[in-house]
Amino acid sequence: MVDYNLIEDIGLDQNATANMLREAFGERPIDEDLTAIMTKAGASIGSPNSVIKGRVVSISGDYVIVDVGLKSEGQILKEEFDDAGGVSPGDDVDVLLEEIEDQDGNIVLSKRKADRIRGWELLLQSKKEGDVVEGKVLRKIKGGLLVDIGVPVFLPASQVDVRRPGDVGDFVGRTIRAAVLKIDLERRNIVISRRKLIEVEREDARRNLLTKVKEGDIVKGTVTNIAEFGAFIDLGGIDGLLHITDMSWGRVNHPSEIVRIGQEIEVKVLNIDREREKVALGLKQREPSPWEEIEKKYPVGARVRGAVVSLMSYGAFVRLEDGIEGLVHVSEMSWTRRVNHPSEIVAAEQEIDVVVLDFNKDKLEISLGMKQCEVNPWDLVAEHYPLGTVITGKVRNLANYGAFIEIEAGIDGLLHISDMSWTKKFAHPNEAFKKGDEIKCVVIEVDQEKQRVGLGVKQLTEDPWVEAIPSAYRPGMIVKGTITKITNFGVFVELEDGLEGLLHISELSDQKVENPMDIVKAGQEVDVKILRVDTEDRKIGLSLKRAQWTAGAGGGRDETPAAEDDSFILPKKSKPTKGGMDDHGALGTDKIKLD
Repeated sequence: MVDYNLIEDIGLDQNATANMLREAFGERPIDEDLTAIMTKAGASIGSPNSVIKGRVVSISGDYVIVDVGLKSEGQILKEEFDDAGGVSPGDDVDVLLEEIEDQDGNIVLSKRKADRIRGWELLLQSKKEGDVVEGKVLRKIKGGLLVDIGVPVFLPASQVDVRRPGDVGDFVGRTIRAAVLKIDLERRNIVISRRKLIEVEREDARRNLLTKVKEGDIVKGTVTNIAEFGAFIDLGGIDGLLHITDMSWGRVNHPSEIVRIGQEIEVKVLNIDREREKVALGLKQREPSPWEEIEKKYPVGARVRGAVVSLMSYGAFVRLEDGIEGLVHVSEMSWTRRVNHPSEIVAAEQEIDVVVLDFNKDKLEISLGMKQCEVNPWDLVAEHYPLGTVITGKVRNLANYGAFIEIEAGIDGLLHISDMSWTKKFAHPNEAFKKGDEIKCVVIEVDQEKQRVGLGVKQLTEDPWVEAIPSAYRPGMIVKGTITKITNFGVFVELEDGLEGLLHISELSDQKVENPMDIVKAGQEVDVKILRVDTEDRKIGLSLKRAQWTAGAGGGRDETPAAEDDSFILPKKSKPTKGGMDDHGALGTDKIKLD
């Protein structure tokens, strides 16, 4: 009988064991067959199912003829002999007398069954649970392997290795060592475990390794597992971690590029945590670091050639040599072009020229630049476009604060909204221009360090607030205008194209005005009196009620100065003239060059 309790302990079912025994010993139940045979093994010569001595008489075809001292000789198939070629007449052999006479009157002998009985007897006498045995794997059976250690024994699949192999059939034909897991004397069943032996040996090796191995040692190991972050190396009793960053001085995208499962490699011990039983390993550390003389190989400012190996959102990694990679940031790819992604400039595996900008030996980092291989066009801007230069450019883009004008390929200048007109105030640049328009501008500022060029349109003409406006609009004059905008503090009156004056709410009527719209409407044409002309702040103060006084009463209540009186024309101050009707400045008006 089979010890099914034992089988359950190691995770096997009854059918697996029964099949193993049938495959090993034939279709007849092994318990009944073998027990009966061994019970009679010590019987006298001539008793059926007894193991007796015989002598080889001859070899005829596929049979070995054996004399066992009975009335006739027995025939045994050559295949029952381990070394049939080595059998010679006169050799003594142990055979099992199965039948004294079969239906044909022949003696039935078995060399294989006799060997099996002797093997069991020897094994049961010499081995105990825990002992180490050695044998050849005969074949794969359901639930595990059949192993010949003198007699066929069962090796469960779960006990083949520490990590269950994908196919236990790979062990067929191999000679293995294993520990006796269980011996059932009564039922003559033996189960062995290769896993248990490995675990014991690994534990001994682990203790030995942690005791003897030190940091800096070169050790051999076998790759047992690969993860995204590295590979685990079996050092013989303990697994060490070979991190992906310690595999090569160069870039490694995945550990499988460097190692494979089952590969035997030599690695360097980087760190040992004996308390936690963890070992850090390195492969690249077996070779000198290419970064040792990085200063000599790649000094700052050196121009070198490399291959693009990786593209990231922030830049491109360029391999200068095996183990040496540098980063070209997107900001270092072009002097004039705004690069959103490095793929706009370079492609993987492309060879490019770069300039070494900086390096950090401790962090193994090199900063590279592509644009530095070319002349910076901004170095020539001040020379090509001095202050006062008149240029014609295309409106490339519009923003709330101004328009970007393309001066040349890669060079844009900013036309600020305040520099579009001396007199007209724009809420948005699109009130004056649209994308694609070609306009004439003058260079009013060049900031080479910040890579900025300031442009102006109004500076192409004389500032009307210097002479033209003060001459045309003098305090005391009554002029016509059109109401363009109404606010809670007053209304704006357009006196001419692009020139507005402010009619304060207090100057609308003799009566207190709560809402200017009670008095005037947008688009209405009115006569207003000029109260003041402020050339410094570029403002004109107007009055509606005073104009009405003058028209209705001949100036009775109007105490403003006469039109020819210059006292209400506020003098210009000595500081630079500002542009428009706000507080934005205009630069370089004295250097305007007109075509």
